[in-house]
Amino acid sequence: MKKIIAAISIAVIGSLACPVFLTAAEEKEETVKMSDLPAAVQTTIKDKAGSNEIMKVEKKTEDGKTVYEAVVNKNGKEWSIEVNANGKFLKQYEESKEKEKGEKY
Repeated sequence: MKKIIAAISIAVIGSLACPVFLTAAEEKEETVKMSDLPAAVQTTIKDKAGSNEIMKVEKKTEDGKTVYEAVVNKNGKEWSIEVNANGKFLKQYEESKEKEKGEKY
């Protein structure tokens, strides 16, 4: 009986942890140079950043699709601008607020 309970416990814990591993593995990030981005992506990022400093650009995979994330310094705060591989603007958010959401997990 103890072996059955132990086996069930391991199975439950494993099934709860598995989505975390899949999510982490699915989203690969690499820092890239602005000059290496497709022209449409560069245009959209520059347009959304305006005169603000572009601190870094990352290429990542979300749900099997390539997404570019530019981190921009706006008035001393870091903002992320996300653009798809075709240069379509996806979203913009303040980095510190996103990190706070992530820390709750």
